[in-house]
Amino acid sequence: MRAKAGDTQLAHFRDGFWWVAAVGHRVGVITSVENQRVKDVLRLRKSRERRDSGLFVAEGRREVERAIAAGLTVTEIFVAPELIADWPHSHTEVTPRVLAKMAYRAEPEGVLAIVEAPHRTLPDNATLILVAVGIEKPGNLGAMARTADAAGADALLVADAQADPWNPNAIRASTGAVFTLPIVEASREQVQALPLQKIAAMVAADMTPADVDLTHPTALIVGAEDTGLDARWQQAADLKVAIPMKGHTVDSLNASNAAAILLYETLRQRG
Repeated sequence: MRAKAGDTQLAHFRDGFWWVAAVGHRVGVITSVENQRVKDVLRLRKSRERRDSGLFVAEGRREVERAIAAGLTVTEIFVAPELIADWPHSHTEVTPRVLAKMAYRAEPEGVLAIVEAPHRTLPDNATLILVAVGIEKPGNLGAMARTADAAGADALLVADAQADPWNPNAIRASTGAVFTLPIVEASREQVQALPLQKIAAMVAADMTPADVDLTHPTALIVGAEDTGLDARWQQAADLKVAIPMKGHTVDSLNASNAAAILLYETLRQRG
């Protein structure tokens, strides 16, 4: 069952059963931080638990609303009415103390939801893909998803994954882009097999992004800012480009900033 924008119902999986409640209806109250459902939420802070369960936590009004609007399956929403009095969707009421225990943020907005992670595949006939290699910081990965979505990329491929797109910091940095943009794990061999030209961002290269014809179907490959792309990834690329650095100290950009420059140079060339 799925909860979508405009739906009048939300699905809840509890005690081994799906429960359905009308939008705006309050389901139960949780007052103890020792409640099992509170503990279930806390377990989802760990990447392994998110992967094994196929669930993640969306926290905050914007994130939860966008997860619903994206058509993702929302299994339960927790709301502290003292912190957010006008929540319109079905929810389980909790006290501010319980929500603070559940929340990843230091100052929770009053609402969080348990959501099923969508299973995406690479779209057919993709013409613009961002490949994030070895990104360690969830915020960087989320920002890359945000920019990829804004630039109209067909997908974000995550390779040699260090960061998890369902980490709370990644979700927040993406402003919900991870809910709709296809995000797919991929190996170097799978990226190399793509029928697109592969452009690798390097600290040192003979060409800049403007020197390359990006009007062709393209996969833009960006590594972590501290280590960049190793020799195997460099060999997988058809072309290598470097973003010009004009300062005296800085020799590289944040990975999400580098990705943004490459994506928008592609848009510029494609008109």
